[in-house]
Amino acid sequence: MPSSTRLARTIALALALAAGPALAGQLDYSLYGGVEHSDNINLSNTAPASQWLLIPGFGFDYAQQGATLQAHVTGGAEYRDYLGGSYANQKFGELAGLVNWSMLPQRLDFVAQDYASVQPISTLASNGPGNQQQTNVLTVGPTLHFNLGSAMRGQVELRYINSRASRTTEFDSSRGDAALRLIRDISPTSQLSLNLETQRVDFDDTGEVNYSRDGAFVRYVDRLAHTDLDVAAGWSHIRLDGGYGTATTPMVNAGINWHASARNSFGASYTRNYSDAAQDLINLAEPTDTAAPSSPPLSIQTGGAVIGSGVYLEQRLEGHYDYAGDRLTVSLSPWYRKLHYVEGFQPDETGRGGEFGVDYRLNPRLTLSGFANYEREDYTTLARRDTTTNVGVALRQLVNSHWCWRLSVVDQHRTSTAPGEGYRETEVYVGVVYQR
Repeated sequence: MPSSTRLARTIALALALAAGPALAGQLDYSLYGGVEHSDNINLSNTAPASQWLLIPGFGFDYAQQGATLQAHVTGGAEYRDYLGGSYANQKFGELAGLVNWSMLPQRLDFVAQDYASVQPISTLASNGPGNQQQTNVLTVGPTLHFNLGSAMRGQVELRYINSRASRTTEFDSSRGDAALRLIRDISPTSQLSLNLETQRVDFDDTGEVNYSRDGAFVRYVDRLAHTDLDVAAGWSHIRLDGGYGTATTPMVNAGINWHASARNSFGASYTRNYSDAAQDLINLAEPTDTAAPSSPPLSIQTGGAVIGSGVYLEQRLEGHYDYAGDRLTVSLSPWYRKLHYVEGFQPDETGRGGEFGVDYRLNPRLTLSGFANYEREDYTTLARRDTTTNVGVALRQLVNSHWCWRLSVVDQHRTSTAPGEGYRETEVYVGVVYQR
């Protein structure tokens, strides 16, 4: 089944569930349409093509926290009509859904997760219309809960994971995942757990390297009035088929968030673990709280995941600062990442960068926004460096409680040591939005 058809059926199922009479959650949605002009739609260094696009779409967000069903599903779909005919028209969608069905309360749950997104076919090329594809990762399986005393409990998780990409067939895989967790409550705000995990990955393409991944770690979580702490440490082990060997590394996943005041919050996180493209897509899109509604998306962007079969050791350090005032909101997020591929089939990369965003409410109905992001990727085995900078401004005017219009201008600029891989583009967009 094509990825676009699978995604359409998934979104339709999510909306049907949200509309069902047995569900009492919160559903928000948006319908939008606009026109966009790009002076370099193909993101070319030598032959830029000017193009107008017509872009209708919709987004939705559904959240429910019930005794039997807990869910948070957000996503949307978009149609891109290239009015000049330079490219075939495209349909894209995205989805981040987590549904937990309590089949036997406090004993047996059934979990379904689905994550769909638009990703590049190759991260070494620009994200022009010819370098975009639909990806989907589906996870389903039961969770068994059991008690080991007044302060200790356990759970066993079994999962089937299916990953698909519309163009990169080496991403297509089926996985089995099992985990045993023993959890002890230390205080009303803190808990300690022992976690044992194992996963088997089999790719559809017989030319790819199948593998198994095992992990054992201890995790400590503490939720205080102003500080959230989450630290996991242990070991992770990879076994590659076909005589490609094994690898073992210390595993760390640590994060801290400090709510310094009602307006200011800070955070930092560090990750060191084996991962792959499917797992990264889950980590990027996974809702953190099934009960927390969010705003429906108003556009679909191309991500930056390396879609393929490669398993890699990832080291990632991130920070963030957020300010939320009555009229002004500010966010700043620097990051550093290093990927080392275990099989050695893909080039290792080291990236660093950051994002900055600001919203200022000029009056109760008019908001001025701006953003800037910077990314530098070094591919040591290719002796290549790509540096990408995006800067944009936007204006959003509320007409009434449901309707608004928006205008944005974005400048994208990439330089590269690889010949012909740099580009510059300016996008201008104007559109209307209906929100419920």
